[in-house]
Amino acid sequence: MKILINRKPVSGPWGGGNLFVSSFCDFMRSKGHEVVHNFSEDLDLIFMQDPRYSDLGISINEIALFKGTYPSVKVIHRINECDARKGTNDMDSLLRECSKITDHTVFVSNWMRDYHLEKGWNCNETSVVYNGTNKDHFKPGKRLENGKVNLVTHHWSDNPLKGADVYDELDAWVGDNTDFTFTYIGRYSRPLCNSVLIPPLAGKDLGHELSKYDIYISGSRFDPGPNHVIESIAAGLPTLVHFEGGGAVEFAGKHYAFRGFEEMINLIKNLPDQKNDLVPSSWEECMSNILNVLEATA
Repeated sequence: MKILINRKPVSGPWGGGNLFVSSFCDFMRSKGHEVVHNFSEDLDLIFMQDPRYSDLGISINEIALFKGTYPSVKVIHRINECDARKGTNDMDSLLRECSKITDHTVFVSNWMRDYHLEKGWNCNETSVVYNGTNKDHFKPGKRLENGKVNLVTHHWSDNPLKGADVYDELDAWVGDNTDFTFTYIGRYSRPLCNSVLIPPLAGKDLGHELSKYDIYISGSRFDPGPNHVIESIAAGLPTLVHFEGGGAVEFAGKHYAFRGFEEMINLIKNLPDQKNDLVPSSWEECMSNILNVLEATA
């Protein structure tokens, strides 16, 4: 097949969406398919990763015009976004408009599918495919073994809904509870007084760093299918998530979800006996599932 994906991969730390795009391009080409980023008359499929205008690819408006001229070309749209995620008010309506020309929608979690279907959806063909992760990079490793309980989180985005209120309170708490440490890896726009801030890491460097810690904390809210949670679980860390974490709760399990700071501290001190719910897939497994959707839709 000749497949257009409407985003180009970027090298280095660039968020979970870019990990998907890079893996998509590599995997589909390894299976003998041609992957392009521009229109041509001989396209079989268009895979829409993000409908918005961007320097990294074409928008829904251009895709709609092309499909109007070439209606036999199928459009598959992967949904990893919503208004609740970043406190916006225009994304849900844009995605609903996209669903009018979409032949199949791939959601990154059941929570994400339920969220959008409850608001109205025009594409009847849907599926859920969890993101994968690079298991050569994200795997259990040697812990710090410094005599303390070492807590960690990581985010590319510094949007406050990634859990800034939780991390600020945790930063203050570890200052008074010296048997614990907290490390934030990524972009953070607020001062941390008692914690360690490590600039964004990617790939093997990120996986190696994550594996040093004891417990992972995610304060993210309404997160569609958070890669940070998939990566932490793959690295062998018990992963605690906010009860409003959306896909984060689906991955971690409700027994690892906290409603408030004190409940989070109690979970840190008394981890559940059972593991997190998600068994992380490799990117190859994820892309194999995506390819099955592409082949069934084409």
